[in-house]
Amino acid sequence: MAAATVVACVLVLFLVAVPFASIVTWVERRVWARIQSRVGPNRVGPNGFLQWLADGIKHVCKEDVIPDEADAPLFKLAPYLVVLAFILPWAVMPFSSQLILADLNIGILYMTAITALTVVGVLMAGWSSNNKWSLIGGIRSAAQIISYEIPAGLSIFPAVLMTGTLSMQGLIRAQEWEPYHWFIFANPFCFAAAIILFVSSLAENNRTPFDLPEAESELVAGFATEYSSIRYLFFFMAEWGNMFIAAAIIVTLYLGGWQVPRLGFSPAVMNLLQFISFSLKVLLLVFVSMWIRGTLPRVRIDQMMSICWKYFVPAGFINMIGTAIWVAFFPRGSRPMGIAMFVFGVGLVAVFGWRVAYFTRRARMELYFHPTI
Repeated sequence: MAAATVVACVLVLFLVAVPFASIVTWVERRVWARIQSRVGPNRVGPNGFLQWLADGIKHVCKEDVIPDEADAPLFKLAPYLVVLAFILPWAVMPFSSQLILADLNIGILYMTAITALTVVGVLMAGWSSNNKWSLIGGIRSAAQIISYEIPAGLSIFPAVLMTGTLSMQGLIRAQEWEPYHWFIFANPFCFAAAIILFVSSLAENNRTPFDLPEAESELVAGFATEYSSIRYLFFFMAEWGNMFIAAAIIVTLYLGGWQVPRLGFSPAVMNLLQFISFSLKVLLLVFVSMWIRGTLPRVRIDQMMSICWKYFVPAGFINMIGTAIWVAFFPRGSRPMGIAMFVFGVGLVAVFGWRVAYFTRRARMELYFHPTI
């Protein structure tokens, strides 16, 4: 049974992780096109679906150029470090109650520690390129990721305090399939922590509106300016893949993970349903991050740092201390508070959806004919 589980997890890694980082490029471009009233990729394959494969083959076939003035060993190593930080976290990814490669008792700590390797690869790429734009992009990335790791880490603590465990499976099993049992609705502090964690994950993954390290209009391609061929591809494959990892962490901590109703099916069927539940929640958060990138402009770097140090870090401490006090008074949780917070969350989503529908109706193109103008 253990061998079968390991084989299943390896298949999930190579059939989900690696293709996801590529296919999501097509999905994101199609989502942006819909948001911005464009068509997007629609030529290679059905609805342009094979565009990601064509782009990948194109990059692999290009010449691998290494600048003469670059530090060649570090220049070559940097993209592999970034990819390593994307691949290793899948070892503790809890797709279902059984579909997990290693259920470490420090799973969430392992996850955050490994993903932090990204900044090493990015800074190494910027410095070894011997290009000022690359160096600025690398330094920006180091400052940005290290800064936002603080509120992200503080936002993980409330869920850990609610359960008393660092295990990814333990965090999920402490929740139920009903939304009002999810930790995001446990109390106001956890709700705020989940929002801060999501925004911080956008900053750590260099996603809009925090894509300062690779700001095309300012730094050409940032830390990846001097890269070509498959090494250039590795950087952005890891960036898109890290969207899934960040969303999986949030789903595990605050959105119930793989929890589904107990329907009495066989273990295999239940694990399949749990896998589908976990994947749908993660993909919903990935879609939201795509939506944000297609909607919001890039912030200035001083604004980005101000948001982190002036607002998110103090709020992270308040959420952690507030959750500790809440757990002291309600060690078993509070069902009325969970239901009230769930109703509040549904109300926020409803108001947001109403405003989106309102502005969508107003944005319809209208033609005016004024011959005198």
